[in-house]
Amino acid sequence: MQPVISIAGLNKTYAGGFQALKDINLDIRRGEIFALLGPNGAGKTTLISVICGLINASSGTVLADGHDIVKNYREARAKIGLVPQELTTDAFETVWATVSFSRGLFGKPRDPAHIEKVLRSLSLWDKKDNKLITLSGGMKRRVLIAKALAHEPQILFLDEPTAGVDVSLRKDMWALVRTLRSTGVTIILTTHYIEEAEDMADRVGVINNGEIVLVENKVELMQKLGKKQLLLQLQQPLPTIPASLAAFKLETSPNDPCELVYTYDIHAGQNAITQLFDALRHADVHFKDLRTKQSSLEEIFVQLLQEAK
Repeated sequence: MQPVISIAGLNKTYAGGFQALKDINLDIRRGEIFALLGPNGAGKTTLISVICGLINASSGTVLADGHDIVKNYREARAKIGLVPQELTTDAFETVWATVSFSRGLFGKPRDPAHIEKVLRSLSLWDKKDNKLITLSGGMKRRVLIAKALAHEPQILFLDEPTAGVDVSLRKDMWALVRTLRSTGVTIILTTHYIEEAEDMADRVGVINNGEIVLVENKVELMQKLGKKQLLLQLQQPLPTIPASLAAFKLETSPNDPCELVYTYDIHAGQNAITQLFDALRHADVHFKDLRTKQSSLEEIFVQLLQEAK
């Protein structure tokens, strides 16, 4: 299947000499939710701005649904909806007027039914006649999403969409995102709430210092890099860990002297745990409870950036 976004050899150097993007090569699949992660200043917003035609690249090509974003700007831009990071709205316009105007900017015919559908899906219908200046920050964020959806794009960029949004609004937004994905819309998400990427994304890309560090299926990334731990609650603390258990590299929990921590390769699975239990029994070490813990995407993300330094 042809990717909905195809980026090749993309570079961006600003007038002062700072290179924000360095030879970016990336394909984003049609209909997926793709999470782009990276620290502040990594190049996330610059990359999105180039794809959306807000700034010009220094070199390289970007195709949006097969349309070159430079040579076929109008066709490419019509495919894309952008929810920017900054809250930029027409303060004295009504919600209905500003969302309807956004649709008209792309040459789309008037469609009050579609505008109503978008506003209702974002719980904005009862605010349709309110001026934007009267809305809360969370409601203004919803208006930005409505504006991005007004022209029925097939590619939606969400640049930190839930920054400053309360939990209730955040849940509503992600419900809408899932609905859009089910209709075939491709979602590209940047977020500092890494648990959102872990919950929502199909694939994860990590960018650092303007370079793509990796692109990986989220589940495979968790399996590949995630450490799994078995936490054993002992009946009594051990003065020292017996030498016969040295091969398992057990550690005492820093927060609980009665807890032993066994970190193992998830691919070793049940066999490694069975061997540990046998060794504990022979060493006369008894435990009364156990639980498992697996690395979160956030922990993996921090690890990747440390390895990239």
